[in-house]
Amino acid sequence: MPTLFFWGMLGLVIGSFIGAYTYRYPRNISIAKGRSFCPKCKKKISWFDNIPIGSFLFLKGRCRRCGKKISLRYPLIELTGAVGFVAFAPNVFLIFTFCLLLAIFIIDLEEKLIPDELVFTGVLAAFLVFLLTDFNFYANLLAGLGAAGFLLLINLASQGRGMGLGDVKLALFLGVLLGPTNTILWLFVSFWLGGAIGLGLLFLGKARLKQEIAFGPFLISAFFVILIWGEIIKKWIPL
Repeated sequence: MPTLFFWGMLGLVIGSFIGAYTYRYPRNISIAKGRSFCPKCKKKISWFDNIPIGSFLFLKGRCRRCGKKISLRYPLIELTGAVGFVAFAPNVFLIFTFCLLLAIFIIDLEEKLIPDELVFTGVLAAFLVFLLTDFNFYANLLAGLGAAGFLLLINLASQGRGMGLGDVKLALFLGVLLGPTNTILWLFVSFWLGGAIGLGLLFLGKARLKQEIAFGPFLISAFFVILIWGEIIKKWIPL
């Protein structure tokens, strides 16, 4: 229990950092540039108002300076960080991958943008880990290239409307991690999730036909579904 508490607290802190990073990156604000600030009034946030989850609850979800509401994105990202760290501890590589994918998920969901530096950092880290372990490196590399090639064909056929190049690069990263069999299942689940949620948004009036919807979050969500429940799903969808 103490160990899980440690990982949970660390996840809250890193989640807070990811919340700041994913806000600043699309706006070309350096993460190393000064303390956090309120997006509404632009005033710097004191350290005691920047405690993950705690400050949000204490301030009742409002900025101390301007009194405007603090976006729920911040406590939600922090809680997600805590859950991810507890779920994947003590595997440092999985935690590192989780952090990268959480950042990509948020940025793509909010901005329809997948940062190349995050994707290629993940690919490089995966290659280094696989080279130092007993993983079938070449099979996993082919899986990543195959997944990227498949999404690239969709990108070219749709002239970029059906799939972005950022998704192609992300597929290389996730395919390398999953390997051949799991990659096929992962792509199936990704498109199933995308289709189901897309139809749901149309039904609720939250989206329109031909409206662009970020696909990265579906790729990432499906990745974790396969990572956690892949063996169970294979019993229903044998590959």
